[in-house]
This record gives sequence, C-alpha cells and structure tokens, in this order.
Amino acid sequence: MRKNKLVVILAGLSLAVMTACPQKNESGTTTSSSSATGGAEILVGEYGSMTGPQATFGQSTHNGIMMAVDEINAKGGVGGRKIKVITEDDQSKQEEAATAVTKLISQNNVIAVLGEVASSASIAAAPICQSNKVPMITPSSTNPEVTKKGDYIFRICFTDDYQGHSLGEYVAKTLGVKRAAILTDVKSDYSQGLGHFFEERFTQLGGQIVAKASYANGDSDFKSQLTSVKAQNPEVLFVPGYYTDIGQIAAQSKDLGMTAPLVGGDGWESPKLIEIGGKALEGSYYSNHYFYGDPAPIVRDFVQKYKDRYGATPDALAALGYDAAKVLGAALEKSGGKGGKDLRDAIAATSGLPAVTGTINIGPDRNAFGKKLVIEEIKNGVLTLKASVEPSGGAAPATSTTATTATTATH
Repeated sequence: MRKNKLVVILAGLSLAVMTACPQKNESGTTTSSSSATGGAEILVGEYGSMTGPQATFGQSTHNGIMMAVDEINAKGGVGGRKIKVITEDDQSKQEEAATAVTKLISQNNVIAVLGEVASSASIAAAPICQSNKVPMITPSSTNPEVTKKGDYIFRICFTDDYQGHSLGEYVAKTLGVKRAAILTDVKSDYSQGLGHFFEERFTQLGGQIVAKASYANGDSDFKSQLTSVKAQNPEVLFVPGYYTDIGQIAAQSKDLGMTAPLVGGDGWESPKLIEIGGKALEGSYYSNHYFYGDPAPIVRDFVQKYKDRYGATPDALAALGYDAAKVLGAALEKSGGKGGKDLRDAIAATSGLPAVTGTINIGPDRNAFGKKLVIEEIKNGVLTLKASVEPSGGAAPATSTTATTATTATH
C-alpha cells in the first residue's frame, strides 16, 4: 500500500511539472498546457509562405501581424489575457496549407486562424477551419471563392472582381487602350480569376483581347508564349501573376523586343519585384491595397513604426497582416476572448474600424467592402502612385480614377 501511494504521489508531481513547464511544438513555438487549453493566453494560429517561391508574402504578413499583436498585448491584451501567435510555414504550397491549419487546430488548439496570401492556399485551408468552427481571416486572398467556403471564413481585402474590373476600366477608359493580351498562371486560382475579371470589364468597354497565353508558376522560360503574344501587337500585356514570375517575364519580353507595358494585380507586390525585373519593368504598373507614401496619419505612423522595427518599408502584405490582426483583436474584445460562434459573430459585426489599408467594414458575405484601390507605376526603379480608384459600392467596377502626384520613396 505504501508503495502504491508513493507511485501516485510521484505521478502527481510529474503531472504538475509537465503542466508548469513550457513545451515546444513541432514548429519550435513555446506553449504551455495552460495556454493550450485556453487559460492565461489566447492562442491564435497563422499559416503562410514563410519559405518557398512566395516567401516575401508570408514574411511581410507575419511582420505585420506580430507588430499588431505586440501593440494589443502592450495595452493589456484582451481582458488581461495576452494573445499568442503560433505560426506554421506552408512553404508556398497549397497542400501544405491544409496540413498546417489542421495542425494548428487539432494540436495547438488555436481559437482563430490568420492567413493566407495566396488564394489557392486559402481555398485549400478554409474548409478545415469551417468544419471545426474556427474563424479564419485572410488578410489578402482576393479570389471570390475563398469566403464562399463557409460562414466562419472572412477577408479584409478587396476581391478580384473589384480589382479586375477596376484595372480593366482604367486601362480601357483612362489610358484609352484598345488592344490587350493576357498571360495567366494555370496553377493559380488568383491568376485565373483576376484574368477573367479584367477581360470581362475591358471587353465590355469596347476593348479587344488579341491574344491569350498561359504558364505555370515556377516556369523559367516564357519566350514561346511571349513570341505568340508579340505577333498580335497588343498595347498592354496583362499578367496577373506573382512577383517571382513577373520579373522574369518582363526581362524576357524586352529580350524579344516587346514595347508594350506589363500590367498586373496585387500579386506583384514584393520588395523583390524590381530586384528581379530591373529596368525591364520600367513603365509597368499594377493594382495594390495601399501606397506606402500616403500622407494619411494612420498610414504614415504605420510605415514609420514598421521601419523602426524591421528596418524596411512595409509592403501591402505587411499592412494587410497588421490590419487583419487588429480586426481579430477588436473581435476578441467583443467576444470576451471566446472563440467559436461568439468570435465568428464578433468578426462579422466589424464596422467602421480604422485601418492602414482603409476603413474595415465586413459585409454579409464576410468580405470587406468600400475599400479603395491604388495603381502603382514603376519609374526610375521605384514605385510611384499612378492613380487612386475610389470604391463605388462593394465590389462594383470603379467609376472613376484620379491621378495623383508620384513619389519616389524607396519601396
């Protein structure tokens, strides 16, 4: 009997030690059993492309998220509880995105998920969050299908119907372009969707798509596609892809003697874009969620704080990551730190929240609405503000564009 009692006492002591001591999960993030069960800390998951072809997407988003979370925690957290972010790297692969989110929910017990940037990755992971009733907020996946995966899936950026229509209208009406070509990535839901919406609006306004070609993300030789496009003499080449491919496409188009500027969407946004494409990108332009040189105090303050912390100018992915974490923080306050339906309802009720990328209002489709779009042009190796498209209600096509003074701040 005494021996049995001793075993029980030792087992109890071992359990106490395990509970008190921090443990590391597989990604190296320190947690404790009390936080894992929702005690002292509020666990939030993040998944993104921390490595792989689109690594700057994940890294910038992570920086923005952490800056926002640290600000929330510095002010006392949520009801005195700190938010703890557990990050999983999906390596820029949509199949890994599903694995990462499954782990965050089943092993780390997070009550909310932030991510991803790439729409294909968000579409792969969203059903997992939905089935587990864990709210997911994507900072920057623009494909309309993302939030259709369920009522626990949200986004704070504009969508590709709005983005594609706005670009199509700007090219057709403001620039007066009549002939355009489109080069899309067959592996990307984002690229296919944005290409479709650009074509839809451009042709509605009398423009003609004179050539269409495709490639797969990761290709290195685009000359056959570009040669066929060049033969049709387009005035612009619309390439709704990711920055890693855009730089190479631009360089090879110049090698072939093409003079038409490249036009693209927010997938171009990366500090690496101009580094890869160099002078071949001069005169090209793309749509984006914010402009780092915006004089608005909320933008100026964010840019300066980011520079002080990371030693770099924040791109739009960093700004959207920051805003997404702020939306989640405000919703956690409303839900009293609870997850599940309480948190879902609090996120859905987001209205009039001031943010770096524009005031956040979540509509009944769980998409942000009423956000403006900017068009940035590459001049002398830096990004300049070419135009600003004001929203005309949700994801409707923009009705006007206003040219603004360019700035030459380094991006």
